[in-house]
Amino acid sequence: MTALAAAALIAGCGGGTEQIDPFAPTRIIAFGDESSVILDSGKKYGINRLNTDTQLLDCTQNPNWVQLLAANYGMVFRQCNVNGVALPQGIMYAASGLKVSDLATKIDLHLSNDRFFNKDLVTVMVGMNDILELYRQFPAQDRGSLINEASVRGKQLAEQVNRIANAGGRVLVATLFDMGDTPFGQNEKLLQSDIDRSVFLNDLTAAFNTAMRLNLLNDGRLIGLVLVDETMQQIVRFPSAFSFTNVTQAACRTDVAPQDCTSSTLQSDASETQWAWAGDRYLGPTVQQRIGSLALTRARNNPF
Repeated sequence: MTALAAAALIAGCGGGTEQIDPFAPTRIIAFGDESSVILDSGKKYGINRLNTDTQLLDCTQNPNWVQLLAANYGMVFRQCNVNGVALPQGIMYAASGLKVSDLATKIDLHLSNDRFFNKDLVTVMVGMNDILELYRQFPAQDRGSLINEASVRGKQLAEQVNRIANAGGRVLVATLFDMGDTPFGQNEKLLQSDIDRSVFLNDLTAAFNTAMRLNLLNDGRLIGLVLVDETMQQIVRFPSAFSFTNVTQAACRTDVAPQDCTSSTLQSDASETQWAWAGDRYLGPTVQQRIGSLALTRARNNPF
């Protein structure tokens, strides 16, 4: 083969002397609700691990998904900076109780003294509190109207994610897990006899997720989707395939505040690693780890 022909072949295959560099973020910025938050105390909404020697909180253990994502890029959040990193490159805007309507305010707060850069990895996971707020309006509000409102909120979430992307950030947005499959949803199914409440909660969730996905910018260079809903559906349907022994109950005791749950305050028969749910709507550490792995794969494979 002549040198000219070889060069033509390389060019035709998209080759050349330059190699596409993998995305290497310099900051991670987390927006969301209890599934993402690390409190100033270092506590998380899950199962907090205690140091075996001191019995004090060790916030580096049982990390949530954004913590795992940050750690894989050598970053930490200020809220869990136990090794004293001089300038933690993780910024935490996630907050307990946050809804879609609060997300714009959090983005405004960031933009009031900062901006988004193309090396910022921005994570967004929100919607749980929206679905619960809508659910509590039933039956005063009819099922159809509430499902329509869930769609509206999903669209509003997409608009905020698009706003971050258009402002320069590279976004990972997670779909919401089915709220009817949570211990809360399963308990509502048992307590209420008018309709199947777990199905209703899942219908609200599906409307929210569908509207969000339909309204995201159709540009894979800017936004990566983390399919938490599909992952959790598989875990709930086939728990043993994922090494879970319980996917319907909360591992944490009900007399303990969800942010105060630790490896020492579990139900007597609960497993820290093999029960999917920490609280009635909060993810257990093994699920958080799986979501973190999904997010990392998306961040590495997305053409940011």
